[in-house]
Amino acid sequence: MTDREMLAIAMRQSAEDIGCLAEDLKAEKNVVRPFKMGQNARRYLKEPITCDLVSYGGNVVAASVPETLDIVSEYVGKNRSYACFETPNLHWLNERLLAKGHKICFMAEYYLPVLDRIPDLACPYETRILRQGDFAGLYRPEWSNALCKDRPQLDVLGVGACDGDRLVGLAACSADCESMWQIGVDVLPAWRRRGIASALVTTLAKEILKRGKVPFYCTAWSNIRSARNAVKSGFLPAWVEMTAKPAAVVDGMIL
Repeated sequence: MTDREMLAIAMRQSAEDIGCLAEDLKAEKNVVRPFKMGQNARRYLKEPITCDLVSYGGNVVAASVPETLDIVSEYVGKNRSYACFETPNLHWLNERLLAKGHKICFMAEYYLPVLDRIPDLACPYETRILRQGDFAGLYRPEWSNALCKDRPQLDVLGVGACDGDRLVGLAACSADCESMWQIGVDVLPAWRRRGIASALVTTLAKEILKRGKVPFYCTAWSNIRSARNAVKSGFLPAWVEMTAKPAAVVDGMIL
């Protein structure tokens, strides 16, 4: 599998997630489509979704339900791709969505590996490959980035680091769709800043590639520690995404 092939797979998946064409994501101009989640969308995506904006850097593809289609069309029609994800522009969009009972909900940056950048990193502790059956008993808060207790059936592969008999670091991946597996990683606080996270992520990425799947990594823009780990592990930003949902749904997520 090449870098170009991985990017093409990711674009096809994004198209399936929101109901556009993969070619839309490579167009010179911003594109607007009716939102329609495909049957093979990423398994953790949950409706209702009001609109979703996706950019691989060249343009924005925006998919929206009919109620907000005019607002979203106007927004992407007057902004460059990167500006669609920036304030103060986002205030304009959110205010108009809110008038119809919707709010911006999720914003994230997604990474793909660059094959010749994936390093060989040694972990300072013993590592071992973990499979689905090994995750029982690990669905605890300290491993909540690596594993998801709400979707344990999707957690398919991992790499653990052990200090003696104690698990101190864990990278694991979920089979979020047929062709792409998402990596998450946790390291216990007392063992951080020792190179464990990047060693685990690089090892797991290679194991995923061996199985013919595309590893990907997601982080919030503000999570500098996670973003630095992605880059150190041989991943680079590939696409960004922003999702709006009904306001009541968003308000129910606020802690």
